[in-house]
Amino acid sequence: MRRLAALGILTSLVVSLAAPTLADGPTAMTQAERDALRAEVRAYLLENPEVLIEAMNILNEREEIASAERDAQLLQTKAAEIFSSPTDWVGGNPKGDITLVEFMDYRCSYCRKAHDEVQTLVKADGNIRYVIKEFPILGEGSLVSSQFAIAVRLLHGDVAYKAAHDALITLRGDPTPETLTRLAADLGHDPAPILAKMPTDEVMSVIATNHALADEMQISGTPTFVLKDVMLRGYVPLEGMQQIVAEVRKEG
Repeated sequence: MRRLAALGILTSLVVSLAAPTLADGPTAMTQAERDALRAEVRAYLLENPEVLIEAMNILNEREEIASAERDAQLLQTKAAEIFSSPTDWVGGNPKGDITLVEFMDYRCSYCRKAHDEVQTLVKADGNIRYVIKEFPILGEGSLVSSQFAIAVRLLHGDVAYKAAHDALITLRGDPTPETLTRLAADLGHDPAPILAKMPTDEVMSVIATNHALADEMQISGTPTFVLKDVMLRGYVPLEGMQQIVAEVRKEG
């Protein structure tokens, strides 16, 4: 796609070079002159294909800058909803100097891969405020898992939520009612109130709010991380996360 875009830019350049500077003026190029210029530029590109690579690199850089600027603007506009929603679980250091927000889905393989690394990051750093946003997007199993976790938090508090979260992110198989019943019991809770709470408006409104926020922020995949005015779309290895945290912290 980017190669085609870069080629399109170069094609536009050829056309613009070949276009007359004055449509009807005395300096307008003839059709023959325009054809000759196009042929000359084409020959140059064929002889120097590295120009295409250079153009694609410039295009990629511009796209990344534009995307980062859009993300920063969105994050500034939605800061309160992103970083300070009372419906989100907050862990790590609640008074940390930097907040890491994760939009996650329990059935997402990369969320599962990131889970232990994020825990390591938060624990080793000691000064990160960590926020989890329930963002089920991968089907019924994802939705049911988030419903269970939110119901546990509403009924039993933050400590119980974190235990449920950790269990769900490593759960094998589908989160059937039977599986969730056993899980609730294993966590030391009466399963019946949790299962009854799951489909309620109080639970579903949390999920709906997170989905609406994600739509506004153009988040369509998991995991997605937010650090101050930086949005990280996708899994980032521990070392990369540590570097990004250091850079964001350095910028203030």
